Amino acid sequence: MSLSKVIAIDGPSGSGKSTIAKKLAETLGVLYIDTGAMFRSLAYTCDQRNIPMVSGPEIQNFLNSIQLDYGKSSDFLIGIDGVNLTDKIREHSVSKLASIVSQVPEVREYLLHFQRELASRVVCVMEGRDIGTVVFPDAFCKFFVTASVEIRSERRLNQLKEAGTGDMTLEQVMKDVQKRDDSDMNREVAPLKQAEDAALVDTSDMELNEVLKELTGTVQSKAEGNGIHL
Repeated sequence: MSLSKVIAIDGPSGSGKSTIAKKLAETLGVLYIDTGAMFRSLAYTCDQRNIPMVSGPEIQNFLNSIQLDYGKSSDFLIGIDGVNLTDKIREHSVSKLASIVSQVPEVREYLLHFQRELASRVVCVMEGRDIGTVVFPDAFCKFFVTASVEIRSERRLNQLKEAGTGDMTLEQVMKDVQKRDDSDMNREVAPLKQAEDAALVDTSDMELNEVLKELTGTVQSKAEGNGIHL
């Protein structure tokens, strides 16, 4: 079987996979694709336009009518109908909305095709929750990045503080993280789980440079073994 030129990084919220994926893509000189930003942008826009985030004709019509843009520039990661949503989707309230919209089959189908088209021509690092299991089960290299709930909650709280929205307690953030985990792992469509052929990477006690070194070595070895040029 021919393997796709995708480095798949899956994992739960707050595991550090976004930071790791970005840095890995920079190190390798390949495209970085943040699928979480796509779900967040759809959730945010549905909320703004009062589109019910449930399966049905209304959300399908919404998806059929929008223009989703990804990676137009360093300042424009994600946008819908020309509106730059790069900063808006990082607000804490959008996390809950993204968890809801990610359970809608029409949304997952829409983004499945969008993501496959985006990654069809070049080597890329794509991160999310079902990349190695559903979107690109034939990815040549897969990782499942995780960390303890406590560590992930601390990281999320620090992100909120840096963004100027850190008025929540660690306990509140931990409850949100656990609730998101439960939703992601138990949804009917494309639940979060480790692909059988994905390497498990626990970042709880690892520095970013350690993680990058480990992942870079694995990717280079897998690429060489599969005749993929980085």
